[in-house]
Amino acid sequence: MSVLLQKPQFEGVSQKELVTQLEAKKKSRDKLPTWFHSSNIYYPNRLNIEQTSSEATASYKAKIVSGKSLADLTGGFGVDCYFFSERIGSVVHCEINPELSEIAAHNFNILGRKNIDCIVGEGMDFLKGTTQKFDWVYIDPSRRNDKKGKVFLLADCLPNLPENIDLVFQKTQNVLLKTSPLLDIKQGISELDHVKEVHVVALNNEVKELLFVLEKDFVGNIAVQTVNITNGKDDTFCFMLEEEQNSTVTFGGPSTYLYEPNVAILKSGGFKSIGAAYQLHKLHPHSHLYSSPKLIDFPGRSFIIEKVLPYSKSAMKALGITKANITTRNFPLSVADLRKKHKIKDGGETYLFFTKDSNDSLLVLQCTKTKD
Repeated sequence: MSVLLQKPQFEGVSQKELVTQLEAKKKSRDKLPTWFHSSNIYYPNRLNIEQTSSEATASYKAKIVSGKSLADLTGGFGVDCYFFSERIGSVVHCEINPELSEIAAHNFNILGRKNIDCIVGEGMDFLKGTTQKFDWVYIDPSRRNDKKGKVFLLADCLPNLPENIDLVFQKTQNVLLKTSPLLDIKQGISELDHVKEVHVVALNNEVKELLFVLEKDFVGNIAVQTVNITNGKDDTFCFMLEEEQNSTVTFGGPSTYLYEPNVAILKSGGFKSIGAAYQLHKLHPHSHLYSSPKLIDFPGRSFIIEKVLPYSKSAMKALGITKANITTRNFPLSVADLRKKHKIKDGGETYLFFTKDSNDSLLVLQCTKTKD
């Protein structure tokens, strides 16, 4: 029987409230293990849990900041603040929703975080009214606009950082901004002043966060840091934006090994830098697949190339493959189209890459994964 249809089990607690707690806690099992495994935690609705940072990404953000004080202008459920408070002496959690602010304060107390001060109110209003200066200001703007719906431009988010950047820099030298992973990095840089670093954060090869580090009066080459956080290890790759723009890339045909960068690198646009750093040649300007005659430790997937064939219906028939993992890069047919056309089921130990060479000829690469 549904919990909603059962008689109330706890005095003063409605069945609807109980369902909210159960659903939100279930969502926290893998995303927020510290909260999930702690007693007396109170949860907001499921949407707030879905929108909050995971512990893995919050822990990464905390490594970026340092100093004695930080103001989080968009505190929410408080996961980021919790991890900031491990490295920063005094943290201010601003949250415009009184109920969510109360929930965060209760949980901070349960989790023993005594150095977080919870303030109910809009973050920019707090900055305007305080005389305090902070070592860092953190902002995770809402990407829902009452008039425009879901938005991606920073000027359409709330709070509007481009519009309020002068106010923020009156209170701090350093800003950490979290944005939608769908935001174009060049667009973000064009909307902001004094960007010093860009961090592309992926979790298990899915881009979760795009972070901009702003430093007051900074003018110079922007560093782009990519990270793919996994259970085994964190793959990182860093490059300078100016060097990427000025670099040249080497092109060549498939050799012994094939390399596919992780999604954080693909999102970052460091296509020339990754090839230069690992001395790889690229198959095509728009394929973002790389090759080399020797095996290297690479931040992404690595494969042994077994066969290289010009793509055609007869070539696919000759291969005789009925089950494989398929990837397309710069190819006119989709994965679904290829599966249907050539009757190939998903899975198995064989990997097929459909792409182009530097002469725009269609290729199919039959590969097996290298041992990790």
